[in-house]
Amino acid sequence: MECRKGCAACCIVISINSPIPGMPQGKPAGVRCINLNEKNECIIHNKINYPSFCKGIQPSLEMCGKTNEHAFEYLTNLEELTKPEK
Repeated sequence: MECRKGCAACCIVISINSPIPGMPQGKPAGVRCINLNEKNECIIHNKINYPSFCKGIQPSLEMCGKTNEHAFEYLTNLEELTKPEK
């Protein structure tokens, strides 16, 4: 499955704990990745500095659904489930 152009749910909703270009401390959940352009397209996708974490995210019908709203909801729920307890 291919990513839906302009969705960017995984680039906004999920947290990334490792450094990524432009965000040396990683990216908190719910924060827009600095590497997204105004069309919600990753400007470093498939470039040499594209993070291994991001490479590991594989779009699927379960995760992405048929709408951007589905992807945001699914990933928000997943992020909540994997959040460490305080």
